[in-house]
Amino acid sequence: MRKILILVGMAAVLPLILGLTRCGRKKPSDTIKTDAGKVTVTFLGHASLMFQWNGKVIDIDPCSEQADYTKLPKADLVLVTHEHPDHLDPDAVKAVSKPETVVAASALAAAKLPGAVSLRNGDSRKFLGQLRVDAVPAYNIAHMRSPGHPYHPKGVGNGYVLHFGSTRFYVAGDTEDIPEMSALADVDVAFLPVNLPYTMDIDMLDHAANMLRPKILYPYHTTDTEMRAVASRLKDVPGVRTRIRPMK
Repeated sequence: MRKILILVGMAAVLPLILGLTRCGRKKPSDTIKTDAGKVTVTFLGHASLMFQWNGKVIDIDPCSEQADYTKLPKADLVLVTHEHPDHLDPDAVKAVSKPETVVAASALAAAKLPGAVSLRNGDSRKFLGQLRVDAVPAYNIAHMRSPGHPYHPKGVGNGYVLHFGSTRFYVAGDTEDIPEMSALADVDVAFLPVNLPYTMDIDMLDHAANMLRPKILYPYHTTDTEMRAVASRLKDVPGVRTRIRPMK
């Protein structure tokens, strides 16, 4: 049964868990109920997210440009999607880690993070005792660095599906609207990138939203994308609530 409730607003979370930018501004958070407990999502910026769940902290693509990780709660689990510097920042990973932190990353990223677990497309692992994490494809089909050389080649980077009980959170990583998304239809919460030329344009995002049909959709990794245009385009996708948060 896919019942989730989103609680929006700064009053829903404690100041401790909001995190700080380098200029001291607090970051927004949403809390989502799952059948395995509440998940608080803090939007640190660009591709960097922090999930707090049952006393555990999960950081996705921590990056020092997005937050001062010395002022954030230490992570129990760090997930890195791929090796590009706006996603892989060894200094941020070190700052947010404690001795028992588990770091898992794509193969190329894991090679740059001592002790990291390497995850490839199709791998599934359990972390923190009961949290299943699936590594799924993330790549470009249309957008190329040069002819024949996509910004994100197939089989290199990961997206991640995190299973909080029966509630699935899909963090897509740097990807376009790839065919493999159809296998993730009806995820509960999706974080989808929209910025040219590296990930999706608005047409691709619309197609991905219609393939996935998440209950809640967060565009992220947005850079200079016009978010009013994104919200307008996605407002009529059946069953999908689009939530715009500052994720440039």
